Amino acid sequence: MWASRVRLKPKRTATDLTVLPFTELVAGLPATVPFVGPETQERGRGATFDARLGANESAFGPSPQAVAAMTAAAADVWQYADPENHDLKVALSTSLSVPTERLSIGEGIDGLLGLIVRMFCQDRTPVVASAGSYPTFQYHVTGFGGRLVLVPYRGDYEDPEALVSAAADTGAALIYIANPDNPMGSWHSAETVKAMVEALPPTCLLCLDEAYCEFAPSGTLLPADFDHPQLIRLRTFSKAHGMAGARVGYALTSAPIATAFNKVRNHFGVNKVAQAGATAALADTAHLSVVLSATQTAKDRIGAIAEAAGLKPLPSATNFVTIDAGGNGDRARRLVGALSERGIFVRMPFVAPQDRCIRITAAPDDALDVLEERLADAVTASQ
Repeated sequence: MWASRVRLKPKRTATDLTVLPFTELVAGLPATVPFVGPETQERGRGATFDARLGANESAFGPSPQAVAAMTAAAADVWQYADPENHDLKVALSTSLSVPTERLSIGEGIDGLLGLIVRMFCQDRTPVVASAGSYPTFQYHVTGFGGRLVLVPYRGDYEDPEALVSAAADTGAALIYIANPDNPMGSWHSAETVKAMVEALPPTCLLCLDEAYCEFAPSGTLLPADFDHPQLIRLRTFSKAHGMAGARVGYALTSAPIATAFNKVRNHFGVNKVAQAGATAALADTAHLSVVLSATQTAKDRIGAIAEAAGLKPLPSATNFVTIDAGGNGDRARRLVGALSERGIFVRMPFVAPQDRCIRITAAPDDALDVLEERLADAVTASQ
């Protein structure tokens, strides 16, 4: 009876004006994402890349045990995932020798970064990061209405002292730093990071991105059981474990902050298949060892290929090699474009002077054979 009395409005015409009730913040944001994916670039060029060397994925692939676990879990994908991520948290707790109360699971580090910003940023809250550092963090800060305070790199390293000083000067709620660093591949010692934590202003938290922790030299990482109320450490299964497409990351932090994640996280965000794969990957330490060895071999070869083409590879504690192209950002952009034209996908830092470089991900020999065959020609074309 009610439905029969409803009067439908006439269909709108193309000349009607609709005002969507976006918040002022969202209405003012650009419609962009931090990265243009290789798939987007392939659609634009009308061809696939012969060598995918720009996204810092592990082309050495995930653990076969992880693949088997995900295949088995797929049959039960009609079920919701465990919203507590119980099995994965217990596995991480055992592996790291930390209580589950200090862990939170999320949709990769990117998802966790969004939650952190949401927890600690309100309108125009100051947040400190390095200019040119991982752009997804800055994307979230802008998206939640925070105010970015950007500090230059010192050489090709993020500058811990300058970051802490900027936080003290501005009353920042968060500092972001990656160790090892993306996009430069550089790293600081655990002693330097500990000193940074101890120098934090009392109302400031350190967001420490450890995405590349498995590749780091000895002495780079704080012990897993290092517990500080102002520290959030972020890790992922996307890099060394080769599961970038599954989107699984975790925060290692203090118990109160881990509890706070539960107030805002998407409880079904990490799907059933991904949880099973990550839990199995963690147990396959033999596969991880193979990947780490293969990655180092590939980085050594990338360095040799770069030098043969007249470029300078920089030291790297990650699964990629940052290469000085020998000029400025314009030259590096031309080189990235020339490599794309030759079927090779790479990326580069976004901010000067680090944008003089390009960044090449470690990969198996078939991909590096393509790089070796075409890099010198691309360098000549980009002069």
